[in-house]
Amino acid sequence: MGTKSLTITDEAYDRLKEHKQDDESFTDTILRLTGRDRDVMKGFGAMGDIEGFREAVGKTRDELDADLRERA
Repeated sequence: MGTKSLTITDEAYDRLKEHKQDDESFTDTILRLTGRDRDVMKGFGAMGDIEGFREAVGKTRDELDADLRERA
């Protein structure tokens, strides 16, 4: 396996370091965060079966809609 050197800003380094787990290298972190098997739909709807969740979302949506109507 070959290696490459990268130049990144201090801010980018700090952000990457925040995601780095104690037992992994920066390479491992980058590969984990950018993995090809990432499913953007993973977890979608996972809260749907939680008791009261649907009602709470509906109530919040109604409150936001009412607030937006008042501002218009």
